[in-house]
Amino acid sequence: MKLQGKHILLGISGSIAAYKAAFLVRLLVKEGAEVQVIMTPASKEFITPVTMCALSGKPVASEFFVANDGTWHSHVDMGLWADLLLVAPATASTIAKMATGVCDNLLITTVLSAKCPVMVAPAMDLDMYRYPANQKNLQTLKSYGQIILEPGEGELASGLSGKGRMQEPEEIISKVISFFSSPKKLYNKSFLVTAGPTYEKIDPVRYIGNRSSGKMGFAIAQSLAEEGASVTLVSGPVNLEISHPFIKIIKVESAREMEAECLKIFPDTDGAVMCAAVFDFRVENISEKRKIKRTSDGFSLSLIPNDDIASRLGSIKTENQLLVGFALETDHEMENAKEKLNKKNLDFIVLNSLTDKGACFGFDTNKISVLSDNGSIINYPLKDKKEVAKDIVALITERLKSKV
Repeated sequence: MKLQGKHILLGISGSIAAYKAAFLVRLLVKEGAEVQVIMTPASKEFITPVTMCALSGKPVASEFFVANDGTWHSHVDMGLWADLLLVAPATASTIAKMATGVCDNLLITTVLSAKCPVMVAPAMDLDMYRYPANQKNLQTLKSYGQIILEPGEGELASGLSGKGRMQEPEEIISKVISFFSSPKKLYNKSFLVTAGPTYEKIDPVRYIGNRSSGKMGFAIAQSLAEEGASVTLVSGPVNLEISHPFIKIIKVESAREMEAECLKIFPDTDGAVMCAAVFDFRVENISEKRKIKRTSDGFSLSLIPNDDIASRLGSIKTENQLLVGFALETDHEMENAKEKLNKKNLDFIVLNSLTDKGACFGFDTNKISVLSDNGSIINYPLKDKKEVAKDIVALITERLKSKV
């Protein structure tokens, strides 16, 4: 039994697909999971609590308390008990409430207080599914780190055919088993990761920045999370998405915004990977409200330096924390990287170069060398950035063993 000993909260909302929840519970229990069902009031119009209780072996939770004897269903306790909260089916209404924090039933309060990963299996008509507000809400849930089980295409209850039908119970069980199956080397570890560029405002419509796509930092965050780490990803402006229950994303624009978040987050982590291409300078006199008009004489900008965020974290790093920096160089690469490694109090520095074909900004591949504070240097060939991220995370995992 592949889910032996796992505690699964199954949230059922008011959809015709609620009938599939009966099959889902049966499969979860068959695989050894202990299942607690939470039903919204609307879901009981489609399938009865008696059915779900019989299949799960536990009384169904639906109301906050039982009126005649005051028995209390603690959403906090259920959220702490669970290894996974699976909302299946998830209606457009339930998804909207999860995204915006409208706590008007026991299921939503449990979702908002749960410490465990959350999976969501949408079920609705095709036009509802693709409606802009619903798509925005799904993106919001992804940004919270929740796993969205994309609905399938086919015949819908409305008689129409298209995308919106909940995944079949067998498909969902496969996803749940896959989620729990891989060993997690960084379980109970927490990391800060920075990614992407930073932009410095000139006036309300203009900025200066750099060409970073954020792909490397996002790949590192994903790889850390896949090894079980809890990751806070602080990202500058990028056109990327990430979805993992262990990843929380914080979006910033300027270097000072990124610095403030990092200083707040880093002390409570086991380490940080500073992958963002932070712009080294900011505009001294920003025109906050008025666009600077073009003139035939042109104009000049006075730039002042931003703080070096990695250096600031290095100055407060404890002996049990790990700090990884990045260096992008075009000349005297090794010498400059070694200087930064020592000056910033880093454990590792990842060196990449603009001179390497197919590497760095804008590419899906990268070629790196990793310099360690113990003097070792590892040179890697050109690889997909996802594979590069795995190499970096492997070094982090090994180093953390020595800090325990």
